[in-house]
Amino acid sequence: MKLLSIYLMAGPETPDLAQAAVDGGADLLEIGFPFSDPLADGPVIRLAGERALAQGMRTRECLACLAEIRSRVAVPLVPMTYASLLEAYGYDRFWTDARAAGATSLIVADLPLEAAPELPRVQLVAPTSPTERIRAAAERTDGWLYLVSVTGTTGAREAVSSQLASLVERARGVTSVPLLAGFGISTPEQAASAAALADGVVVGSRAVEVAYESSAAGLRDYVASLRAALDEASPPALERAGSLIA
Repeated sequence: MKLLSIYLMAGPETPDLAQAAVDGGADLLEIGFPFSDPLADGPVIRLAGERALAQGMRTRECLACLAEIRSRVAVPLVPMTYASLLEAYGYDRFWTDARAAGATSLIVADLPLEAAPELPRVQLVAPTSPTERIRAAAERTDGWLYLVSVTGTTGAREAVSSQLASLVERARGVTSVPLLAGFGISTPEQAASAAALADGVVVGSRAVEVAYESSAAGLRDYVASLRAALDEASPPALERAGSLIA
């Protein structure tokens, strides 16, 4: 099977949502730690971050949320945030506390590849990344490589980016790590189309939207629809993809 990663914003309700996403078939979860100036995020995730901050979700509260999620699910958990939050909290301290709370890696959207090399994290590459930059990111990434399929912010789009195929081809030419495509994937059909190229997909904005509109039950059904589309349309998973959830 292809891998399915679901992004959720940390908040009081997120442990229930995380459980629902895993029940629906998510293989890993990205947990957003809200930040006041999220440059990579589109309107849906920005709004979710604003709601989380209004609910008092600061770093300590997000870490407690992560620990509660870990007590309920066994899939990999990857906090996703921005460098300023780590700068304020302390890079080493953040990773120590996140790992203690159950994190398996990190995503820091705006942290340059060369910065904080001691910090385990999933690297992001985009259609604008030179091939040598993709190679360098793959050599330093933790577990898998995040393919940003569009030039722009997160958010649902009408179709999978036409830039994804070329990005996957260039990445495959320089690395054998698993490739998960994200940004702009929201429907089961888009998920299946993207996963036919990559080893899996990341679904964020639409998952956050469904969680807010339809609560845990609606999210479980939505994730199940993505899972069914991936299982129906995709060939058997590559061995390297399976290693992510071993």
